[in-house]
Amino acid sequence: MALEDAKNQVDHAFTREDTRGLSNENTFGGATSFLRRRYTKDLSGVDIAVTGIPFDQAVTNRTGTRLGPRAIREASSLQSPDAPYGWGYDPLSELSIVDYGDLAFDYAMVPDFPDTLTAHIRGILAAGAASICLGGDHYISFPILKAYTEKFGPLSLLQFDAHSDTWADDNMDRIDHGTMFYKAVKLGLIDPARSVQVGIRTNNPDTMGFNIIDAREVHETGPVAVAQKIKSILGDHPTYVTFDIDGLDPAYAPGTGTPVWGGLTSAQASIMLRDIAGINMVGGDVVEVSPPFDTTGATAIAGAHVATELICLWGWTRRKAKKNCPECGHVFQGNGWDGIDAHWRANHDDIMPYEEAWPRLKEGTYERQG
Repeated sequence: MALEDAKNQVDHAFTREDTRGLSNENTFGGATSFLRRRYTKDLSGVDIAVTGIPFDQAVTNRTGTRLGPRAIREASSLQSPDAPYGWGYDPLSELSIVDYGDLAFDYAMVPDFPDTLTAHIRGILAAGAASICLGGDHYISFPILKAYTEKFGPLSLLQFDAHSDTWADDNMDRIDHGTMFYKAVKLGLIDPARSVQVGIRTNNPDTMGFNIIDAREVHETGPVAVAQKIKSILGDHPTYVTFDIDGLDPAYAPGTGTPVWGGLTSAQASIMLRDIAGINMVGGDVVEVSPPFDTTGATAIAGAHVATELICLWGWTRRKAKKNCPECGHVFQGNGWDGIDAHWRANHDDIMPYEEAWPRLKEGTYERQG
């Protein structure tokens, strides 16, 4: 079936009509979107919006991560024909996932960037979707966290990284990819006691209260044990997952700005991401992929796989039983709210417009109007 489809399918980023299902167009051709999802700004009924943040003006060493979103999208084309391995379900068919495109911002007005990004993510969340962001340098997590805490309150942070990114910096206007989690703690955006940093292998005298699982502990105790430790710390608290690609050893991810030896293997990372299934993940990002230093494309491939695993992780805790329309009792036969948009517009738009009702339905806060 896939080979037959490949004879006719092309440019799914623009030609596909649905937001669910696999894509069987040739992996080496066509317009690139993340996992061949549809490019759209319409988030009606969407579960996850994948969006690129091509920003690298906060780096302390090598630049180039502004090109990361484009490279990650291209690398993801190889994954698009198949359901992600090892999860036991197909999020690409069960979830409504779109490529929301990149953040638009004025590259010459760097001080305006944080608020622009926060507003971008705020809009995605207001539509009832979650975001998976493709960086970009790691500073982008800070403005993103501001939007998420507006909705969820103080978050747990699960950070895969070679660096803690908690260097002291009390100037909240400075834009630096090594200090943003210090600021996030100071501003109450994240609760360090219920947060975990994994893969750390650089010094920082002040842990800011984070639970740290350094790279050596991962190597010595193994990824399965580490995953269980992570879950015990996070509990069911709303969690934002950020994956700095330099958490991986340079052997697996050479194309990054601040590589550090002794890091995680790609196998260890994949096991941990799968074995923490069940955490209350609300959003995530993969950052610091720098294509100019990625001569084989291995780093972009790793970044694409991490982003896909984050989608799987988000969807795992939201695989729920069939839903009933709160106005008429109609039972939706697909996964979750499949078909709610067409049903609502046809039957209940006069009660409340779908665009207004959907976020409430998804969050479970809708109250019957009729």
